[in-house]
Amino acid sequence: MKIATFNINGIKARLPALLDWLDEAQPDVALLQEIKSVDEAFPREPFEERGYNLETHGQKSFNGVAILSKLPLEDVTRGLPGDDEDEQARWIEATVVGKQALRICGLYLPNGNPAPGPKYDYKLAWMARLEARARELLAAEEPALMAGDYNIIPQDEDAARPETWKDDALALPASRAAFRRILNLGFTEAFRARTRGPGHYSFWDYQAGAWTRDDGIRIDHFLLTPQAADLLIDCRIERELRGHEKPSDHVPVWVELDL
Repeated sequence: MKIATFNINGIKARLPALLDWLDEAQPDVALLQEIKSVDEAFPREPFEERGYNLETHGQKSFNGVAILSKLPLEDVTRGLPGDDEDEQARWIEATVVGKQALRICGLYLPNGNPAPGPKYDYKLAWMARLEARARELLAAEEPALMAGDYNIIPQDEDAARPETWKDDALALPASRAAFRRILNLGFTEAFRARTRGPGHYSFWDYQAGAWTRDDGIRIDHFLLTPQAADLLIDCRIERELRGHEKPSDHVPVWVELDL
């Protein structure tokens, strides 16, 4: 089973390019972030015509996450547990039913800038709730993954110029520590399980020629439970898509699981 996570930076602006990518890449499951659309306005038809089951958790003009799956989706839930008053659409999960059931959680973690401040407080509080949900997924002792735009640069090697990010919410010590706490519960960070060293990025800003200079960062991640990690075949970043016409500032990240 091939699963991709992709921050598309707006379904309205990226729809043609997204459909072209789906036709070429043929993921079994795609987790989308920043759809920037309410559920009722999301263009379902072109995805359903391609054989995808579709579940969205949208929000007008901001945020929003979705799951596309060529396999049946069951037990769909929306919103990260722990705060019933959180109106930001950043979390969706479902069970994908193939040869073996897989719990898939798609997320768009808060950016947190400017830091310090209320937005950074929200980021850390959201990550605390994420840790609580991560503990529940581990306790179930079943194949599961949490994937998406984490807005976390885990280590300096995950940035072309780490010194420019040292005061940014994506790389502050408290952000990295919150991410490590989740990993250290027993998750496998899929990309680093397969690839070591610097120079691997999933995001290049639109400003200042970042793509041309390869001034990127790696902030899109797959975290696998031990049962899912046992099924890991490969994980890769589809960086070439950033050079296409009218791209997102993110590129897809893939895992292949023996499912």
